[in-house]
Amino acid sequence: MEKSTASRPSPSAKAWWKEYIRVTTVGFALVHVAAIVGAVYYWSWAGLALALGSYFVRMVVVTAAYHRYFSHRAFKTSRAFQLVLAVLAQSSGQKGVIWWASHHRWHHKHSDTPADVHSVRWRGFWYSHVGWVLSSDWNGTAPAMVGDLLKYPELRFLNSKAMEVIPTALLALAFLLLGGMPALAWGYFVSTVLLWHGSFSVNSLAHLIGRRPYATSDDSRNSWLLALVTTGEGWHNNHHHYQSSVNQGFRWWQIDLTYYVLRGLAALGLVWDLRRPPPQVVAAVAAPPEETPVAPPLAPPRPSVTM
Repeated sequence: MEKSTASRPSPSAKAWWKEYIRVTTVGFALVHVAAIVGAVYYWSWAGLALALGSYFVRMVVVTAAYHRYFSHRAFKTSRAFQLVLAVLAQSSGQKGVIWWASHHRWHHKHSDTPADVHSVRWRGFWYSHVGWVLSSDWNGTAPAMVGDLLKYPELRFLNSKAMEVIPTALLALAFLLLGGMPALAWGYFVSTVLLWHGSFSVNSLAHLIGRRPYATSDDSRNSWLLALVTTGEGWHNNHHHYQSSVNQGFRWWQIDLTYYVLRGLAALGLVWDLRRPPPQVVAAVAAPPEETPVAPPLAPPRPSVTM
């Protein structure tokens, strides 16, 4: 449920080390250090290829599972494959699927308003890209936003503090056992850092660069470059225009790798009822340039959600 910020100290009143120096933030930093050190020490073209291959596979999982399925229910699947999607998604090290969906749904409800989780317009680039993840203000989950997910005990179990990092730890162990330290460095640490910042770029850069073909109430934009890097998520203005669509590339030339993978899974019978935008939605009137919002000079206090 929502919690008022009246009883919570403002960010400026907090000691900075209490806000950002915690177990999770130290771990976040250490993964970056391990990626840099590992890439230098175990440098090879094969390692780089492993990192990039791992990145794109994991990005498809993040976008298909965390985003299009758990956050937007853009397709249907069995309860068993839903669990598979949850485990695979959490191997990215982006917390539990319930937590992720809760914050993403909150973002859409309050997109680019003072209550948004990660609005570039109100918080600036750093906070929208990674600052909100490191801040303790967004550790909780809003149950009212994810009632459809909370009814599954297995998802609640995976979302618990004790379990949320187990899938990503098991993936790291798998790379170590299969390929030793070089595979761990490139396949896990380097790809994880790339995956984090690729995912985060949708919250930050996708509200800053690109075109706005649809008149949404936020700053979302379409970028072909971000779409390539994020396996389809860069068609962000499309997504905010019609959030429940399984395909974020509305036009034939808008490359959306995640959608192609989901079409393949549908052919295998693992997913079904893929939701696509109606023709009238795709053909909607474009946003006039003058309607692009202008960022105000000051950011208001951050709201908080708890569970």
